[in-house]
Amino acid sequence: MPRQHTVTIDELFDTCARSAVHLELRDQYALGTQADAFAAWRAGKLSREERAARWNGFHETVTAAVGRGVVFRRLRVVSVPVSPYIAFEHAGTAAAIKAGEDVRWVARFDVRDLLLPSHDFWIFDDRWITWAVFDGEGVVRSREVDDDPSLAAHLMTGFEQAWQRAIPHAEFKV
Repeated sequence: MPRQHTVTIDELFDTCARSAVHLELRDQYALGTQADAFAAWRAGKLSREERAARWNGFHETVTAAVGRGVVFRRLRVVSVPVSPYIAFEHAGTAAAIKAGEDVRWVARFDVRDLLLPSHDFWIFDDRWITWAVFDGEGVVRSREVDDDPSLAAHLMTGFEQAWQRAIPHAEFKV
C-alpha cells in the first residue's frame, strides 16, 4: 500500500535531484485560466510564442531544476487525430523544450498493449509519485503523493516502454 505524505508537488519540483517524468493521458483538460488563450488560439489570434509565455512560472521551475542536473521527460499519450485541445498543447510545447524538458508524443493505439495507469502522474527521483486526480471535466480535484518505490518502478517500466515508441516533439505532427 502506498505511504501517503503531505509533501507537495511544488516541494518535489524544488527538491528533486535526478529525474522528473510526467505521463499525460487525457485528450482534454479543463481550460480554467487558459480559456481565453484557447479561444484566441483557435481563432488564429494567439501565436506559439504567446501561448508558450503563459507557462513561464512553470518553465522557470523546470529551468532551475535542469540547472541542478534534473532530467525532465514528459510523455503525452493522445488519440489520433488529436483533439483541438491537444493541438493547443502542441502549439505551446516549444517553450517547455526550451526550459529543458524532453517531450514526446505517442498515439494511444500504439501503446494499447502496454500496462499504463488510469491517471496522469509525475515521478520524481524514481521514488515520489504524484497522481493527478481529475473529475469528468478535466479539473484536477486532488494530487495524491506517495513514495512506494516498488510502485514507482512498476510505473516507470510502462513509461519507459511507451517512451521508446513515442515520437519526439519536433517530429510529431498535429
